[in-house]
Amino acid sequence: MHTPYLYPLRLRGGYICYIIKPVPTYVVKTKHAWGQAFFMGFLLFLSDFMVPLIIFYIVGFAILGKRPVFDDFLYGAKEGMQTVVQVLPSLVGLMTAVGVLRASGFLEFLTHILEVPATSIGLPGPIIPIAFIRLVSNSAAVGLVLDLFKNYGPDSQVGLMASILMGSTETVLYCMSVYFGSAGISRTRYTLAGGLLAAFVSLAASVILANQLAL
Repeated sequence: MHTPYLYPLRLRGGYICYIIKPVPTYVVKTKHAWGQAFFMGFLLFLSDFMVPLIIFYIVGFAILGKRPVFDDFLYGAKEGMQTVVQVLPSLVGLMTAVGVLRASGFLEFLTHILEVPATSIGLPGPIIPIAFIRLVSNSAAVGLVLDLFKNYGPDSQVGLMASILMGSTETVLYCMSVYFGSAGISRTRYTLAGGLLAAFVSLAASVILANQLAL
């Protein structure tokens, strides 16, 4: 079996033309696999190198600016502890609500109700509880995603949809409670509506992209 492949050919004057030549399919797949392996290796190297780079950058910038690095660190840690004390009641309330929802069976009940209309628009039933819990708790959503991976597999259409959903959404209610609570803001204006709209768009995008990748 042969696959058309584009070969670049440089001409005089700097122009480039492409010659369509049939090559064995395994050659094309091998080249694509090498390209994907190199790209993933580069991302892994970048992720390992980024954290120490940021640390050395912050420390080096403080030394060049003649700042007391350790004193600034202690001051920031003190403010961080005060922030934790301020937002702790909201966090405890959210975690308790998530635990109650999972233990009471309300998520399964809600999934059973919304499964038929959601399936009609291409949204599988197992994605529904993840979409709701993701708004509140990332760790609980990760637990649901891991259970979904065990049942369907990470490379399945449902697994791809859950992965894209987790990567493109945010814990809207959690972030609002933490940041607005620490700053003492009670009137959030359009933050909740904007966050829910962004979550809905991400959910729709995960359905479309997963269907495209599963083809």
